[in-house]
Amino acid sequence: MHVEMDALVALTREKDIPLEQLISAIEIGVLTAYNQTNEPKRHAHAKLDRETGEIQILIPTFDELGEKISEDVDSPDGFSRVATSTARQVIKMKMRETNDAEIVGEFTTSVGDIISGVVQQGRDPKMINVNLGRIEGRIPPQEQVPGEVYNHGDRIKCFVVEVKQGMKGPEIMLSRSHPALVKQLFALEVPEIQDRIVEIMAVAREAGHRTKIAVRTHRAGVSPKGSLIGPLGSRARAVMDELHGEKIDIVDWSEDPALFVAHALAPAKVSKVEIVDLLSRSAKVTVPDYQLSLAIGKDGQNARLAARLTGWRIDIHPDNPVI
Repeated sequence: MHVEMDALVALTREKDIPLEQLISAIEIGVLTAYNQTNEPKRHAHAKLDRETGEIQILIPTFDELGEKISEDVDSPDGFSRVATSTARQVIKMKMRETNDAEIVGEFTTSVGDIISGVVQQGRDPKMINVNLGRIEGRIPPQEQVPGEVYNHGDRIKCFVVEVKQGMKGPEIMLSRSHPALVKQLFALEVPEIQDRIVEIMAVAREAGHRTKIAVRTHRAGVSPKGSLIGPLGSRARAVMDELHGEKIDIVDWSEDPALFVAHALAPAKVSKVEIVDLLSRSAKVTVPDYQLSLAIGKDGQNARLAARLTGWRIDIHPDNPVI
């Protein structure tokens, strides 16, 4: 029973694993295998010789006072092969753990950001696999966009929701429906966001249909909406193309809740906003009669997204209600 120490040392240097940690794991693994033999002896322990690489099972002998006076080697029939196989398995397991830790560490820095990959076919048709290079990430059904088609070989951008060590290795959960995906896509397209001149303050999204974004500027003379729209609408169009035509409303953020609510209902024009209750964050909005359906939106979508964007409960009324 022995291990090639030169190879073991080289491996620990290459993978940046402490040599003593790996030797300890091998000894524990071999001892566990020994204890599963037919007649394991009490107080046994495994010892790997750092010079020769020899692995031995040592059985201590104690005197009448309970002090160890010597150690004998126990070599059950056929155990040498078992010990060698166990040592190899432990080394492979440690290499896999190290590799998994590297992957988790590498992709953990991408949580909350966008990552590109290639769609791969998997066994589960409900789960979308995305090849990220060293590993595949997954888009579970709840993070997929209704109606969006993911074909094998398509290159897509995804939002990294979570990275963790699972039972079978690293697990990377991706999203195409997360509101922050839109925010990060604009960050890629708009230099003013990267330079912190323009800031996206809030995002409300119904994936596959419509998104509302509230923006502000930190520099006088810079239009936050214009920065996101870009020359001839090029920046906003690039984001919409990545989202397969999802509509995007870009509105001005304001510290004044009444003004912010009015902006959030765009493209509808608002006549008046009354703050009904600051504590419960409720507001009454008055719009021209001909703007009522636009303010509410199809199936209430515009009003719903505006409420989600602002965090206010919005009650919309026409300026000339029919009695």
